[in-house]
Amino acid sequence: MTRLFAMAGYVYQSAAAIILIFAVSHLLPAAAYTNFSLALASSQLLCVLMFEWLQLSGLRFLAAANEDEAARLRWSLFAAGLSSAGALIVGGSCASLASVLPTGIIALGLGISVLQGLTDLYFLTVRLSDRLGVASSLLALRATALLAGGALGAATSGTAEAALLGIASGHVLGLLAGMAVYRTPVERTSLQTMLADWKSFARYGMLAAGASVIHLSVPVLLRIIIIGRLGATGAGAGFSIALDLLQRPFWVLNAAIHTVSYPDVVKEFERRPVVKSVESARRMFEFMVCTTLVLLGGLVGFIPDAARMVVPRESLDGFLATAPAVAVFYFLHTHLQATAAVVPHLEKLATRLVVVAAGQLATVAAVVFAATWAGLSPRQAVGCASVATLATILAALGPTLRFDAFPRWSLVAQAVAAAVLIGSLGAIPTEPAAWLAGKIVIAAIATAIVGWRGDFLMLARRGR
Repeated sequence: MTRLFAMAGYVYQSAAAIILIFAVSHLLPAAAYTNFSLALASSQLLCVLMFEWLQLSGLRFLAAANEDEAARLRWSLFAAGLSSAGALIVGGSCASLASVLPTGIIALGLGISVLQGLTDLYFLTVRLSDRLGVASSLLALRATALLAGGALGAATSGTAEAALLGIASGHVLGLLAGMAVYRTPVERTSLQTMLADWKSFARYGMLAAGASVIHLSVPVLLRIIIIGRLGATGAGAGFSIALDLLQRPFWVLNAAIHTVSYPDVVKEFERRPVVKSVESARRMFEFMVCTTLVLLGGLVGFIPDAARMVVPRESLDGFLATAPAVAVFYFLHTHLQATAAVVPHLEKLATRLVVVAAGQLATVAAVVFAATWAGLSPRQAVGCASVATLATILAALGPTLRFDAFPRWSLVAQAVAAAVLIGSLGAIPTEPAAWLAGKIVIAAIATAIVGWRGDFLMLARRGR
């Protein structure tokens, strides 16, 4: 039940993030929302840049460590996290001198990066202390605080600065709550031992995090290129809402599956026979691929109807024009970053991860620049980015193919069929209400069939 609760907690986080985006987009003018969106996306990039290497190192090394070794590693992780926070504040302050954004927005963006990085690191150590339920509760609490803080800030003054301040306050509350609820055991070590741990973290984590930073740069690049063409207009705000909204369901779902399943995959890779490790990874791949396929169908089928009710009128056309293409792009982008990278992470092939990420960034940049130069629409430009990402996935599958952890193709085909069915429901009108209810029932049945055929409910419960 704890694993099911954790999955539900991640779904709640996704819902809270979506509601936050809709709420802030309503409460802020289009130009202010564009600045808010850019600052928030930049803070996420900085957070990954400075803290992802520790997240990845902690997940890879702590998951396989015994209790005494884990206590020592936590001390080294926290010390490295504080050092990264200090470096981010100093380096970001200097780099901000060349930014065109207002100083207040820049300062708040840096603060959010630091707070999110430290909070995520602490929550990770809670999770890897066999406190999955506690970690899930803390994540849900923080999601609630972020929603309340961001919406309240935007409603109070109608400025991007106030909304960002509310989000920063939510991270502070989450960190304080985590430290109050559970103190992860740590063991103070000598400077020499800590530096040795940092060297191990850096050897694997920094390269792997570099790949994450490059991957995260791809949506930022799309935003810069296309918003540069559209400007701070309703169409630009609609495209920004699509980018902000549609990345979160995929990211949160994959993060939930990784949180529940990946530590066990690491343990089996390190301690069990190869056959058991391959089987564990195969089940995880099935879980990730099939659930995200169904999610993609749901976004295509239902987001347009929801958008007509909640997206601001001035941004609606821009959102509807680009949302399906953005959903497809994020589906592919997520699997390149999260699914195709599982085996390289297990085998610590960090350099390969960087090469793959750089290849995606280069190809996406080339095709999107070419598309905009040729006068293609934003939707077509995003479609070109999807094609480039798919090509990168195919080029990156070597380690996964050699590992031989293939999903059951019959199950994947069923998930594709369910996704197509659910996505096609978008062509059915939602009025009268009976039509909408019928669409929801059909989508729920198709999703349940895929979940039953894949035994995903039991997988979440047993973590086998």
